[in-house]
Amino acid sequence: MRSRTSKNWPKNIGMVFEHFAGAQRPVFHLDRPFDIAPEGGTRYTVADLADLIARTSGALSEAGLGPGDRMAVVKDNNLDVIVLAAAAARIGVLPALITPAVRTEHLPIMLERLDPKAVIASPGVLEAAEQSGSPLAGPQVTLIVAGRGRVPGGTVAFADLPAGEAPPATPRPDHEAMICTHTSGTTGAPKLVAHSANTMLGVIKRMEAMNRLPGLAFRPDDVMASCIAFVHGRAIAWIVQQLVQPPGEVVALSDSEPDNVAATLGARPPTIVESCPNIFQRWEGLTSSHPQVFRRVRAYLNTFDAIHPSTVRKFVTTSERRVVVWGQAWGQSETGPICMGVLTRRKVLRSEGASTPVTHYVGRSIPFVSRVRVVAPSDRRKLPRGEEGIVLVKTHGRCITYLGEDERYREKLWDGWWNTGDIGVKTRSGLIRLVDREVDTIPGASGIELESLLLERVRNATEIIVLGVPGRRPLPVVSTHDGDLDPAIWENATKGLPEMDPPVLIAWEEFPRTGTWKVRRHELREKVLDTTETHGTGRWT
Repeated sequence: MRSRTSKNWPKNIGMVFEHFAGAQRPVFHLDRPFDIAPEGGTRYTVADLADLIARTSGALSEAGLGPGDRMAVVKDNNLDVIVLAAAAARIGVLPALITPAVRTEHLPIMLERLDPKAVIASPGVLEAAEQSGSPLAGPQVTLIVAGRGRVPGGTVAFADLPAGEAPPATPRPDHEAMICTHTSGTTGAPKLVAHSANTMLGVIKRMEAMNRLPGLAFRPDDVMASCIAFVHGRAIAWIVQQLVQPPGEVVALSDSEPDNVAATLGARPPTIVESCPNIFQRWEGLTSSHPQVFRRVRAYLNTFDAIHPSTVRKFVTTSERRVVVWGQAWGQSETGPICMGVLTRRKVLRSEGASTPVTHYVGRSIPFVSRVRVVAPSDRRKLPRGEEGIVLVKTHGRCITYLGEDERYREKLWDGWWNTGDIGVKTRSGLIRLVDREVDTIPGASGIELESLLLERVRNATEIIVLGVPGRRPLPVVSTHDGDLDPAIWENATKGLPEMDPPVLIAWEEFPRTGTWKVRRHELREKVLDTTETHGTGRWT
């Protein structure tokens, strides 16, 4: 059955589960029941998910949604975000997946650009909107509540939607918008990123051969654990990969709290773990408090940003496997994966103390998918290898527009190349090294490089962000395990580094974060420095 179903699978997320419904693996395990099906428990087969998607498309149809309509999903993180997206796409509805971590004042802006016919939201999202005096939508929009909590007046609980029969599948053509995700929103209201079936899942078809690389390929006895924001475009590609090249089991973590992770993965120790860099950083303490959780891991995966080597080092040394690798992919919501790289445990350990963090080399462009070049921001001139500049990419995974901001989308297209807004270097061997976001540039230094080096040297630090502001030295903002920072330790840690202002010490919880736990530097700069000025232009964020 697997050899038949794994060929010629559909690229539309609304049809993929139905195609693989006969597959015996993987079995999906949740850390909590779905908000849209709390009675369903925490164990699902592929057939179970296919059936739930079909039934959910019937419920959405009964709610008045159909081909050509748009729908927003703004609910607590769980795998049912993807179920809702697939159910909507199955009947030709364009779903926009939005994290509830979006700032309250930004959500109405995003919904105005989307112009949805329905919004599915968590009770907490609706309560925050109510308290702010900024309603999510007008009276013509159906508000559907999914999750535990109060159901405000004028809304309908998802559980109360009529359970109609699953309508015939009417997915959109593969070149039209299939799904919307959004950018991180580190510098303002997130942009709605529209992808077609071709741009989002067509790339996965092109990468199938690479997905079988030694060390990273899934095996029938693997237990794959993933803790990501399920509103992120990566989540759509990720779940399809579980069907195309299935492990034995998949553990989907909706909650990144260390206690929840320790309990959930303690019950099913994984062999492969995927998360985003900032969540791995949040879990560092688990490598000493609950090392058994990671003892069987043979591969770690992180997307879509560079990770600190001190974080990687903790995890690869916790695994008891003889061979353990760390795979990282760099990309953006607008482009999908751009570069991929693999680090061995030996390479990570031997790189300790290096002046350039080894994890900032995010790999090479992906064959048959992407091409990368580095250019001068002033005149778009292609730069020689080894020189810093704006990173451009040509990729089959590029989104088709920013919904409601098409002009802004076109501004980032430079002669057919996509401007990532990142400063980077292409080495002689073709590796891409990230330096900084253009908007966060620090003259004569790399902010993310300083952060990695400081985190390696200040052992009790839990987060360090270095902010650049015109007219003053870079400012480190630091949090530590115990809330203290020994001046002597800091002085020793900064030796040989560019001169910086004295650090500002705050609690880890005080760092403003996105739905993928990235620090909102724009907001942090305003919080600790009372300014939004940067050295960068911010034109390409």
